[in-house]
Amino acid sequence: MRHSHRQIVGQKIRARRKQAGLTQEKLAEKADLTYKYVGEVERGTVNISLDSLVRIAKALRVRLLDLTDEL
Repeated sequence: MRHSHRQIVGQKIRARRKQAGLTQEKLAEKADLTYKYVGEVERGTVNISLDSLVRIAKALRVRLLDLTDEL
């Protein structure tokens, strides 16, 4: 089964978050988002905005391309 764009980005965010040793709550705090929203993004159930994606990339200290390169 082919994953949706949302799922691909969510999986990348989850992997980078875990690599950084952050909880969803801590990532949300760093990105000025709610932890519920971060969870929904990681599961691919919401359509993340570009602004939120940039905030998450900055909080994870990765390039935006690192989260979207498989799209």
